[in-house]
Amino acid sequence: MAIEVQVPDIGDFNDVPVITILVSVGDVVAAEDPLIELESDKATLEVPSPAAGKVAEIKIKEGDKVSQGSVILTLEGGAATPAPQAAAPSPAIATPAVAPASSAPAAVVDSGFGKAHASPSVRAFARQLGVDLTAVNGSGRKGRILREDITANFKSTAAPAAASAAGGMGIPPMPTIDFSKFGPVEDVEMPRIKKLSGPALHRAWLHIPHVTVSEEADITDLDGYRKELDTAAKAEGYRVTLLSFVIKACVSALKEHWEVNSSLHPDGDKLIKKNFYNIGFAADTPQGLMVPVIKDADRKGIVEISKELASLSGQARDGKLKGADMQGATFTISSLGGIGGTGFTPIVNAPEVAILGLTRAKMAPVWDAASETFVPRLMQPLALSFDHRAIDGALGARFNASLKHLLGDVRRLML
Repeated sequence: MAIEVQVPDIGDFNDVPVITILVSVGDVVAAEDPLIELESDKATLEVPSPAAGKVAEIKIKEGDKVSQGSVILTLEGGAATPAPQAAAPSPAIATPAVAPASSAPAAVVDSGFGKAHASPSVRAFARQLGVDLTAVNGSGRKGRILREDITANFKSTAAPAAASAAGGMGIPPMPTIDFSKFGPVEDVEMPRIKKLSGPALHRAWLHIPHVTVSEEADITDLDGYRKELDTAAKAEGYRVTLLSFVIKACVSALKEHWEVNSSLHPDGDKLIKKNFYNIGFAADTPQGLMVPVIKDADRKGIVEISKELASLSGQARDGKLKGADMQGATFTISSLGGIGGTGFTPIVNAPEVAILGLTRAKMAPVWDAASETFVPRLMQPLALSFDHRAIDGALGARFNASLKHLLGDVRRLML
């Protein structure tokens, strides 16, 4: 029996270029084996096989553009099953398309990408720099284009052109240094997630005017209640962490200060007000940083949020998150509390306009006016980074003050 394999739900992506076909006619594949790789302006996605079987016919070629429902190949001997979602990286790296640093027109940037012999990460790197792959000579095996080839091409052509067009304001590339002159070195391949997230973070840092404001919240009483819930939760196989309470507090603060939950309108003159609250949280995994999303967090209680945090974190560590699990966030929280630190500046995860950073809570002496003495209190550092185009310093400080107020008394989270 032959089945037609279609592109599954890949989120809000249409007419996505096919950058790599991973199988050939006659190949035998297992269910969930990757068949093709797609590359949108936001992420690289793999389309997995919905069943085991043998590839009978491939109906697309590299460079073609596909959308949900497009037939990519036929599979013999496979029993039809619901198509799995395409696997995609964290939306911490999902950012809207922006103009490349180079002044080269889009047609030049895009030409030849389907024919070039290069990996997805190298293609993404070339797009970021505005390098035409057809003009690059590959130095790798069988003429494969390497990252070093893109850098060399950019230095010789794109960088001077960009600097000239920008009136001398182009950012020059970092110099290449041969570190082997100073001691033993080796090249270690970066995890795929880091390869994809790096350019997106770089883009966000360059395009967003970041400001970070800091605050401390007294969570002494809240943590006592959290420990009670956590003791009961352990018996059911999940944990109640501070993050669950911070998510609830963030939702309340976002409702009070809607701009922090917004996005910039493409015309630059308006804000897109979002009347839903999807909270992303940074998950540290062996593959790199991923950002699953708690959908409709305003409709969920502490217990439900805690269970969902445990489930999504486990899937992230096991590499089983689906694209939909990492899309649609309106606000993100990055917590280093389990590691340490006293403060940091998180990078805004565009198209969001703010992100909250948490470090480890600490006991500190706090002045008690009633007793006129210092008393030990558990203080939680808060670091809010935001896009100054959408949020000014006063609003950022008010948002942090709201969080401080809410976390200071757990009963306020019930209101």
